[in-house]
Amino acid sequence: MTEQNQKQLGKTLWAIADQLRGAMNADDFRDYMLAFLFLRYLSDNYEAAAKRELGPDYPALPADDGRVPLAVWYAANRADAADFEAQMRRKVHYVIKPEHLWASIASLARQQSDELLETLREGFKYIENESFQSTFGGLFSEINLGSEKLGRTHADKNKKLCDIIKKIAEGLAEFSDVEDNLGNAYEYLIGQFAAGSGKKAGEFYTPQRISDILSAIVTLDSQAPETGPVTHLGSVFDFACGSGSLLLNVRKKVRQNGGTISRVVGQEKNITTYNLARMNMLLHGVKDTEFEIYHGDTLTNDWDHLRETNPAKMPKFDAVVANPPFSYRWDPGEAMGEDVRFKNHGLAPKSAADFAFLLHGFHYLKDQGVMAIILPHGVLFRGGAEERIRTKLLKDGHIDTVIGLPANLFYSTGIPVCILVLKKCKKPDDVLFINAAEHFEKGKRQNFLTDEHIEKIISTYQYRREEDRYAKRVSMEKIAEEGYNLNISRYISTAVPEKEIDLEATHHDLVNIEKSIQAARARHNAFLRELGLPLLPGD
Repeated sequence: MTEQNQKQLGKTLWAIADQLRGAMNADDFRDYMLAFLFLRYLSDNYEAAAKRELGPDYPALPADDGRVPLAVWYAANRADAADFEAQMRRKVHYVIKPEHLWASIASLARQQSDELLETLREGFKYIENESFQSTFGGLFSEINLGSEKLGRTHADKNKKLCDIIKKIAEGLAEFSDVEDNLGNAYEYLIGQFAAGSGKKAGEFYTPQRISDILSAIVTLDSQAPETGPVTHLGSVFDFACGSGSLLLNVRKKVRQNGGTISRVVGQEKNITTYNLARMNMLLHGVKDTEFEIYHGDTLTNDWDHLRETNPAKMPKFDAVVANPPFSYRWDPGEAMGEDVRFKNHGLAPKSAADFAFLLHGFHYLKDQGVMAIILPHGVLFRGGAEERIRTKLLKDGHIDTVIGLPANLFYSTGIPVCILVLKKCKKPDDVLFINAAEHFEKGKRQNFLTDEHIEKIISTYQYRREEDRYAKRVSMEKIAEEGYNLNISRYISTAVPEKEIDLEATHHDLVNIEKSIQAARARHNAFLRELGLPLLPGD
């Protein structure tokens, strides 16, 4: 499928969503729409694997036959079903019963069957608890099939679901090779729903272009970026992963570079978004054994896996990426000051947990790893506790690069943000500042970064290149003189110097202009004399 067709697929699905949701809140409808896309992906993938597994025994049905091939095979081979499912668990890591496949569900929708709603309930429950080697409990917990928003009566709800599924099936039928691009369609729809969600979008979505910057940074060699991308990334961690798009972008970048990545790990507090992230991983072909998304509070660190006190068992990651909530209010309590994540730096103020998020991620970074985090500009210069944390990080040589981005890049806020790149072991004894705040294209609702803007940021970071009014390497001595303030304008001037004036040349020009004026006045007065009219003064 071409890139143009991929975009058209996304637009078609968005048009269906816009048409069908009616009075339903966009965020509510999003959950239904994305769940059905997820089911379609799992089904397509499963049926393709089943066809390979069964070979000539896989039923070949005419195009106008309304039956589902796998359902036909099950009916004729019940004694062999258990062995087949065991083999499928080994091959594709999950099982879907024939009656729960998308083709079966879509068929019920076309028939306006009153069994659709109950079949969906059973199918979702089976996928959550029995389909995968790892259980995905609560995966569909936010998809309320009994919601009054679908209708007042059971029949009304069933009919609404039939209409939605029928329309989605018709929309997908317009495109070939749809199964390979449902992940892209899913991402497109998340972006579209985010655009319409205003401030709430920040809870689950990092704009693609900013995600591209972070992904490119952490997939370069951490200690020698100039040598290029890494060929293997053992693990990547996003402790505020939202819908998982940033983690998936890092994985995609590694694979584009011809490399491999072993494990993707995320944490997300919002239950709806946590489920979106798990679906998103599977939709992009990440096996359930290759990722882990945990539902919990990052700041209180309620994930037992991360609370391991044995240094030999404590998880550490090759790369950490994050776009945490900006200036989030928190209440750490006195005991938190002894938390291993914070005790060497101090606690972030209650009014802004930005540095608490940063220190959490930094604690789990490997010594040779790299971390890239998006934060509001205030972390660069605010005083008090934040100044003490910033100073400690700088004195210990952990802040590698400060990148200032343009304002109004996010759906959730118009404020300018920065990217901090941190390393536990960095070679340069200076800090690289990149001022990209004035390099963007203006859009209708948001500003955006072009490929050229992103390439400039990445290459400047990679080669630690200095450029007048754009990038500068600043010594620790200079930063100390500035009171460990990282406000970019202190180190990079964006003022356009005034053009020098050549007084002699300017004087010569003025003399010539004066002569021209006098000549023109003389000619004009000559005409006035002939006409007997008053002359212009100064002749």
